[in-house]
Amino acid sequence: MRRLRPETTYLVYSTGEGFFFHLMSVLFSVFLIVELDLGPLQLLLMGTVLEVTYLLFEVPTGVVADTVSRRLSVVIGLFGTGAAFLLLGVSGSFTVAMISQALWGVFATFQSGADVAWLTDEIGEQAAQPMYLRSEQWWQAGSLAGIVVGVTIASFTNLRTSILVSGAGFVVLGLFMALAMREENFRPERREGERLHTSLATTVREGAAAVRAHHVLLLILGTAALHGMSTEGFDRLSDLHLIEDIGLPTLGGLALPVWFGVLDGGALVLGIGALAIVKRRVHLQGHAAVARVLAVVDIVLVVSAVAFALVASFWWALAAFWVVGTLRSVREPVFTAWINQGLDAKTRATINSVGGQADAIGQAAGGPGIGLIARSVSVPTALVVSGLLRLPALFLYARAIRRGTVGTLAPGEIDEELHLEEDASDPPHEGPETSGPHDPPEAPHAPESPGSPEAPVAG
Repeated sequence: MRRLRPETTYLVYSTGEGFFFHLMSVLFSVFLIVELDLGPLQLLLMGTVLEVTYLLFEVPTGVVADTVSRRLSVVIGLFGTGAAFLLLGVSGSFTVAMISQALWGVFATFQSGADVAWLTDEIGEQAAQPMYLRSEQWWQAGSLAGIVVGVTIASFTNLRTSILVSGAGFVVLGLFMALAMREENFRPERREGERLHTSLATTVREGAAAVRAHHVLLLILGTAALHGMSTEGFDRLSDLHLIEDIGLPTLGGLALPVWFGVLDGGALVLGIGALAIVKRRVHLQGHAAVARVLAVVDIVLVVSAVAFALVASFWWALAAFWVVGTLRSVREPVFTAWINQGLDAKTRATINSVGGQADAIGQAAGGPGIGLIARSVSVPTALVVSGLLRLPALFLYARAIRRGTVGTLAPGEIDEELHLEEDASDPPHEGPETSGPHDPPEAPHAPESPGSPEAPVAG
């Protein structure tokens, strides 16, 4: 099989990952709650196991992508994720489900950072920057199709089948990437004759030095940690809150899987529309402008997450849920563009991995505490606390705006890199672009871009 253009390959990768991920994620929480009968603390502990393994392996696997091969990292990640989802599909106990989450956490780190770094290497930083938003839309299109197919499969068979099909799909996608993914511009950061373990250690030191050298990059990582801490509770408890505290309406006699398909599908459709508006209307002129956009997004996220926890009406809760999903879809590619400015190519995957690790730290640190609040007080109270945990990020945004730029680019130079205002309606055949960078594993409920293990959010 002839290797494809990087843009085409990344498009297939993002669309396929969105599709197969949502085959599993749309009913992930429902499977844990209904089939395995897990309570709120167990749901949060599932997330903690996922994030701790992600945290432990994120930097080592990111270094592998910088010193060995980006392509190899991505392929390993896809095969391993498929195996983890297959194990989840056959699990019948909390323990086996936890093991599947640990495996997912490990293999997701191979993709995290490596896919974005590979794309940037192959087409250049300037061409890659505007692709983040456009590629997110392709991922969301695949995700929407995955939700529809996943709900259909579950409705005609059972909840396990869609998870098993998802696992098999990731294995097939890994095989495709192994055959189609070219790697022509990657230069392993390893001196001739240098031992691999020495090169790995050198890359880790250089990545750590890059982070320490740029104060704004440290602030960005702080906001990533707070984002992870806030999203973990919402991702793990939102489905439980809808099922047990609010209750699903009997409208049209819709089955449980269909309702959660509506929840996730609606959030994704709104996210696609919001991204199109951002691309057309929002002009990110300089580093400070990016921080301001993210600050506004986070303020509305706090309000909508708290509203979701407190309202008694299903329809108001649905509206708040969709606002959260829409804003998180917009936030992801903007944040990715922010962290990738001015990074040295030899540590780019490592720095992206550190960004994912910061998010995982937040999720792992916040999960158990939120779970205890949910068990000892109530799920709505735990959701309110989760939403409010995002507030300190506003102070970090303010400091980032005052500090200046990230990496080696001055604020004025960043304007030339962040061409995010391109027309969202460009036809796919004109340089197909794919989904943005991947985040740490989150609950498959909150529709964010592929990548790191995120607990299935709405669904």
